[in-house]
Amino acid sequence: MQDALVLQNTWDLIRANDNLLKSPFFPVLFSFTVYMGFCLPFVLLDVFSPKLTFLRKYKIQQQNDPTWAMIRICIIQTVYNHIVFIFPFTVAHWYWRPVSYPVQAPGLVKALLDILACLLLFDFQNFVWHLVHHKVPWLYKNFHKVHHKHTSTFALTTEHSGAWETLSLGFFAAINPLLLNCHPLTEMLFFVVNIWLSVEDHSGYNFPWSTHRLVPFGLFGGAPHHDGHHLKFKFNYAPYFTHWDRLFGTLLKTSVKEN
Repeated sequence: MQDALVLQNTWDLIRANDNLLKSPFFPVLFSFTVYMGFCLPFVLLDVFSPKLTFLRKYKIQQQNDPTWAMIRICIIQTVYNHIVFIFPFTVAHWYWRPVSYPVQAPGLVKALLDILACLLLFDFQNFVWHLVHHKVPWLYKNFHKVHHKHTSTFALTTEHSGAWETLSLGFFAAINPLLLNCHPLTEMLFFVVNIWLSVEDHSGYNFPWSTHRLVPFGLFGGAPHHDGHHLKFKFNYAPYFTHWDRLFGTLLKTSVKEN
């Protein structure tokens, strides 16, 4: 019973904004706000770390810093993708599948397990998608190459991608909670966690408290793992966990040492 009550107050507070939640504008505003909110601290780090040595030492590629022009282009690309591609799909989803929210919140343990299940499923889908788009030259050239414009990642490169990549990976993230029959609150929490991990992966920083250092046995790759992919291209295709790259022999050994 106590487990079921942990998230109830949070869920009641969210449900109090029922009109906003059921608006076709909510998903795209939620996604954009959370994404930019997670990117902002890393953008500030990129601005101030060259002058602060105690922060600079945590940057993976210390010789490379994003310019204001690069930051501006990434923001424009993100805004463009959200308005031109993501918003029409959220409207279509709103029209064909009206939102209905249960009164009861999910149990904390079930919510955490469901979030983990969604992450593992998304990690597998992303790994297969990513591997195929690197192995088939036509797919890489026409769809994935834009994301590899920067060999030194920074937070805002997370969503620097074309329409196909934005929509296909966004589809995986959106469909998984439905496939696993997750509670709407669990779905929201999964989106938040998924966006955070994506931004952290592209942040270009390797902090002592980074997620990959908190997960034991090198099971989670984190920023060093994905930064290695942008440098070497032929390794580290999985976005988060390392088991698929280990199984397929595409794990870059130097990224393992970072864990």
